[in-house]
Amino acid sequence: MLNPPTPVPTHRSRPADSDEAFLACGRRVLGIEAQALAHVTQNPPPGFARACRLCLACRGRIIVTGMGKSGHIARKIASTLSSTGTPAFFVHPAEASHGDLGMLVQGDLVLAISHSGETEEILSLVPRIRRLGLPLVTITGNPKSRLAQLSDLILESSVTQEACSLNLAPTASTTVALALGDALAVALLEARGFTREDFAYAHPAGRLGRRLWMRVADLMHQGPAIPQVAPETGLGQALIEMTGKGLGMTAVTGSDGRLLGIFTDGDLRRALDHRIDLHDCCMGTVMTRDPKTIAPDALAVKALELMEQHRIGAVLVTDDEMRLVGALSMHDLLRAGVV
Repeated sequence: MLNPPTPVPTHRSRPADSDEAFLACGRRVLGIEAQALAHVTQNPPPGFARACRLCLACRGRIIVTGMGKSGHIARKIASTLSSTGTPAFFVHPAEASHGDLGMLVQGDLVLAISHSGETEEILSLVPRIRRLGLPLVTITGNPKSRLAQLSDLILESSVTQEACSLNLAPTASTTVALALGDALAVALLEARGFTREDFAYAHPAGRLGRRLWMRVADLMHQGPAIPQVAPETGLGQALIEMTGKGLGMTAVTGSDGRLLGIFTDGDLRRALDHRIDLHDCCMGTVMTRDPKTIAPDALAVKALELMEQHRIGAVLVTDDEMRLVGALSMHDLLRAGVV
């Protein structure tokens, strides 16, 4: 017969489990980390400016490496550098010794992160780094460590205590290391003259990227998808064109393809209000002349501003000679995430 399962001991609520205790712990941790950041702000590493110059002079990539918690920080720093104009990627130091060292080439710079400065996996990479003649910059909390002694430059990230109550788990030290990496990335961004447009180019799928990078030509309806009729087209046929293309309007163009006007749902309501004979009128008599237009190479966000300013749901796209080349609606901007 199987022995019955051992009962799970009941857990009695202790003062340490109260909301007040949790809040007190949270404040203590945040306070310790804030103090660590305040200290490095008031006492920035003496080599910070030189580290920036070394990175700017780098003709290759910034190779960022670290183990454990420092590895997670290294990944974040590499990502931030890459997205702000400094080509960089993360290399896991343990994997590097099993083939990934081939990713390091002449012209690169290595940024190592090790709070102790005694990480064996990183130390094992130093001979290869030296053979390639790559600069080695280290963010470390131990300026007397072996890795610090082997580095061309160190950015000290020492802290008086970790936020962990055991003073063991990397907490305040990783926060300082991350902040130094962010400071380095932003300093390089500003030195390179990196713009909002450059940032958007590196983030085409993000909201900012879509607003600063996407053009009208990327979203507009083209060719047969453009609703358009001739000025002599009757109202009934124009309504079929509008319904079939689903944009709530149709362009009115001449035989040469130049835009003459636009007919919208609003124009239809106005025609009904004026008791126009709907069976006998043509587009040339009920269209709106000189409609709002936009160029195909304009930013999509400019089309959004035009629609919002004039309270219209669609805009026609024309070239320099006012030939119709596309149509864009508010729904297109919504689907693309520009709005």
